[in-house]
Amino acid sequence: MKVIHVVGARPNFMKVAPVLNALKNRRGVVQTLIHTGQHYDVNMSDVFFQQLGIPAPDLNLAVGSSTHAKQTAEIMTRLEPVVAERKPDIVLVYGDVNSTVATALVCAKMGLRVGHVEAGLRSFDRTMPEEINRLVTDQLADLLFTPSEDADENLRREGIAPEKIHRVGNVMIDSLVRLLPAARQCGGGSFPERYALVTLHRPSNVDDSESLREILNTLVKLRERIAILFPVHPRTRQRIAELGVELNSLHVLEPLPYVDFLALQSRAAVVITDSGGIQEETTYLGVPCITLRSNTERPVTVTLGTNVLVGRDQKKLTAEFARVLEGNAKRGSIPPLWDGHAGERIAEVISH
Repeated sequence: MKVIHVVGARPNFMKVAPVLNALKNRRGVVQTLIHTGQHYDVNMSDVFFQQLGIPAPDLNLAVGSSTHAKQTAEIMTRLEPVVAERKPDIVLVYGDVNSTVATALVCAKMGLRVGHVEAGLRSFDRTMPEEINRLVTDQLADLLFTPSEDADENLRREGIAPEKIHRVGNVMIDSLVRLLPAARQCGGGSFPERYALVTLHRPSNVDDSESLREILNTLVKLRERIAILFPVHPRTRQRIAELGVELNSLHVLEPLPYVDFLALQSRAAVVITDSGGIQEETTYLGVPCITLRSNTERPVTVTLGTNVLVGRDQKKLTAEFARVLEGNAKRGSIPPLWDGHAGERIAEVISH
């Protein structure tokens, strides 16, 4: 059986690693890894492959950055002749990035089977490009691998045949479980012993100059209570430079390799983020998470986990931050099947 994995952005790399691993010892399975090049700099791509133990991609399409339409079209154009030549039995796509929906479209039109890893997640907010990618990919996929019960319910409500849906757990957590021991051995570096960790990259937060300015001003004020570590996404760094806001009181960092970031995340007093994956990781780690969004495609992190949504309300952010520091953080639990074996369950379904 020929299996092609298509990845393109940093969150995909954590998701593909457990599946590659689980399939590599299956008899008769030949795997091909294609990197679209959607994330293309070393900190956002290469070092992740090294730390996660992912083999070098068999092919890099090197599409680079562009508008959503141009990037999606470029991936489709470059991918089509590759899958036509290799004739896979199934193509696996991951998460909700442009590489995912572009691959699903190409394969569906060519009559090739598609498996979607992390299917069924919904924010119910179509202003998010990722939501469009999720909706389209799930309608085209033949096998839908879900991380949680709410994802199954979303797919059934959208008319997906139950036999296509396979709840396998969360592959992101597989990578976390495997690399957490290494992360815990990482030194603390020159960072303070107690700190808040911040990530920020959603267009709704960073492309709106007024919203970004308000968030940054709040972070500077919160710094009076605890040190703040802020690994800055390249796009976010550009927007901050355009605003001319001074962040000298914060520990501003370059984007970090996965193990290094996991080390900081596991030791943080609180994480402030607008990332989907970090909502999941903090829930597993039991670290309080404050999410700068009014919705989430991962509601299980709110209902069962440590996640609290505050939207753009800076007063809510400040109040929740204070609650955490005062020892009144939300207590969470780990959702079912988030046990480090999701990749093995996916391999089992594909093999049969």
